Amino acid sequence: MYAITIPEAGGPEALVWAEVPDPVPGEGEVLVEVVASAVNRADILQRQGLYNPPPGASPYPGLECSGRVAAVGTGVSGWNIGDEVCALLSGGGYAEKVVVPAGQLLPVPEGVDLRRAAALPEVVCTVWSNVFMIAHLRPGETLLVHGGSSGIGTMAIQLAKAVGARVAVTAGSKEKLDSCAELGADILINYREQDFVAEIERATGGGGADVILDNMGAKYLDRNVQALAVNGRLAIIGMQGGIKGELNIATLLNKRAAVAATSLRARPLSEKTAIVAAVREHVWPLISAGRVRPVVDREIPMDEAPAAHRVVEESGHIGKVLLVPPHHVV
Repeated sequence: MYAITIPEAGGPEALVWAEVPDPVPGEGEVLVEVVASAVNRADILQRQGLYNPPPGASPYPGLECSGRVAAVGTGVSGWNIGDEVCALLSGGGYAEKVVVPAGQLLPVPEGVDLRRAAALPEVVCTVWSNVFMIAHLRPGETLLVHGGSSGIGTMAIQLAKAVGARVAVTAGSKEKLDSCAELGADILINYREQDFVAEIERATGGGGADVILDNMGAKYLDRNVQALAVNGRLAIIGMQGGIKGELNIATLLNKRAAVAATSLRARPLSEKTAIVAAVREHVWPLISAGRVRPVVDREIPMDEAPAAHRVVEESGHIGKVLLVPPHHVV
């Protein structure tokens, strides 16, 4: 088969479409013929040599995919050759075939195109595990999402609205904020022109955000804590703004607030399986009912992955950028 390899860490040109050995499913695993994958920020960090795959994972980038089951390993039940699926991966999505633990497979939701289903697993599992399983967002509460027009952001908006929460977002342009509003966002903040702490305070009458989903890390740490409501919860899922920040413990104590930081890729199989099962139970019915949908900006041939990485690095997209193996490009 062919896959995107990274012979040496570097810029987008470090991504090389090359022939590699076919993967073989082991016990409890399924082989998927990939119809589409999607670009995530973690893929960019891996390309730069800053985020290695977990031990035993595929060396190729790609944390989610959609496709058809091509083979089933021993000890697997409930999946058959030809099933249309999407999958949460520890790596390997930028390839024509990938091996997946059976517990990380999901059926393609009713009403969703097979290729577009590749935009779902990573963002849905990330949002559901952080906003709902860890931060426990409840109906009537206010969620602040940084990077509202990203793949994570567009999904967080929809899921929060589906459970009856109020949603605030930050983004860097009117076009991106307009797209967030179309998905249901109530409070629109242009981070280039406005102070999100002041805007959240104004919009909530001084109450603050009950839950904040943050992709920036250090750069926003102090201001996020300022923006939290009493009993607020901050969920950090990214480090785009650095890795070391100062935390005002007095403010945190006064607000009886909590700060959690998680990553999905390095979690053990048992935790990923539990998250995927929760997503299938709680989110898949919303997608099948048309209340939540994948947001796809564009599709790019997989052998042109460097171009896709440039789009994401420049934030020139809304939602997800998909990669399609050349033989699936129409």
